Amino acid sequence: MINIKSQREIELMRNANQIVAETLKLIEESIHPGITTAELDKLAERFIRSKGAIPSFKGYPGMNGDFPASICASVNEEVIHGIPGHRELKNGDIISVDVGTYINGFNGDAARTFKVGEVSTDADKLIEVTRQSFFEGIKLAKEGNRLYDISKAIQDYVEAYGYQAVRDYVGHGIGREMHEQPSIPNQIYEVKGRGVRLQKGMTLAIEPMINIGGYQVKTLKDGWTVVTSDGSLSAHYENTILITDGEPEVLTLY
Repeated sequence: MINIKSQREIELMRNANQIVAETLKLIEESIHPGITTAELDKLAERFIRSKGAIPSFKGYPGMNGDFPASICASVNEEVIHGIPGHRELKNGDIISVDVGTYINGFNGDAARTFKVGEVSTDADKLIEVTRQSFFEGIKLAKEGNRLYDISKAIQDYVEAYGYQAVRDYVGHGIGREMHEQPSIPNQIYEVKGRGVRLQKGMTLAIEPMINIGGYQVKTLKDGWTVVTSDGSLSAHYENTILITDGEPEVLTLY
């Protein structure tokens, strides 16, 4: 079942997602060579709680136990769900940071891939193409269009650069639950039809996860961290959007 949000619920969603946006901005400003991913996690949790929200990811249940941190911090070949720890970021790294918040009964969710110091041309291009693929996708995020129109636009854009969208993980509806229907792939490989028709009041987390190499991924022994199977770089760009009767509203920009 896809939940259509009322105007009151949309206002609550805006608040939750604004906190996500502010948290990501704080993290971006704090990243430098030598900082640890655990330090970024503590910074984010402190800020989220100062806003009266709680970090949605902390304690989130998985097949191998609850997620132990407030943010996901995935470095270089790590795609998503990286667990913050004692790893120090170094010049040339890229780090994908995923933030979720919960306040007044609703969730916010967004992710960015940030540069640490000076990065390679390949890394810089991957980050930009991943970011732009989101905006190419949401050009189709209009009432009356189909869900997989967004997916195809993302796929077509990244594949034109020789990149691959991860197939095993997808975007999602969001609201009272972090993960609601519908699922939103970033490509239409083996997807039948064009998906559900978009309706005003839908709130969706669109999140291209893009690899320089192949689309295949694997999960590390910690049960959470997903990495590229071939060790290639990966980037992640996510926003929560609202379907309106015109252009989509992006709730997590800063």
